[in-house]
Amino acid sequence: MPRPAIAGTAMAQSAYPNGPSSVTMTCAQALSFVTKAGGTVLGTGGLTYDRYVRDRSFCNYSEVTKPAFVPTRDVKQCFVGYTCIDPSIDNGGRR
Repeated sequence: MPRPAIAGTAMAQSAYPNGPSSVTMTCAQALSFVTKAGGTVLGTGGLTYDRYVRDRSFCNYSEVTKPAFVPTRDVKQCFVGYTCIDPSIDNGGRR
């Protein structure tokens, strides 16, 4: 029987291994990718990723948009669009 910590690590490593990653794109490419997709999941280095959207129409009814900045190949903090947040539970932008 596997240990929970090992199983959790294996699951985290496979959470989003083959998706697009902002760190392999230029800032312009990352912005274009999100803009064309409308809403997409984008890796941001290591095991981190989030859903980024072009505008509020890609969020749930009760959500609002928050500007999103991610690391890219050429820029440390590149604006790629927005994340959708529930303003009643946002906690200053931390999830």
